[in-house]
Amino acid sequence: MKKILTAIISLLLMQSVAYAQSEVFLCVDATGKKEYKNTGATKGCSKVELPGITVVPAPALPVKKAQGKPASSPADFPKVDDSTQKARDSDRKQILQDELKSEQKKLDDLKKDYNNGEPERLGSERNFAKYQERTSGMKDDIARSTKNIEALQRELSNLK
Repeated sequence: MKKILTAIISLLLMQSVAYAQSEVFLCVDATGKKEYKNTGATKGCSKVELPGITVVPAPALPVKKAQGKPASSPADFPKVDDSTQKARDSDRKQILQDELKSEQKKLDDLKKDYNNGEPERLGSERNFAKYQERTSGMKDDIARSTKNIEALQRELSNLK
């Protein structure tokens, strides 16, 4: 019984501060059944004195100040010689240029098919809604391709 009472009081203490700070009443009915309530308006209730809540702030973490020197890699971090890095950079630049060229060709083809918002109607598009859906998809493809070209150009301009 004492363990149950201790467990209930512990649970009450673990609730939020607002609830823990409110009054708690132990009510015993005619059959001897105990019940905890936040009001003591019924017969057989008595106020339970609970200990106050102790709040302990977390310890402050030490703040590391910047020393003004650049970050260095660990001693066991793999290094690449300059000629290998230049070859990799050159390969990357060539790959980006190839992607840019193919994306520009794709954009040109899309614009040609789009025909300034009036692409040719296909035989399967007897319904005007299907035609509008395809036209809208073409417009989205053009916008996506344009954004891809802009991103590739940004990447190329960021290279050394």
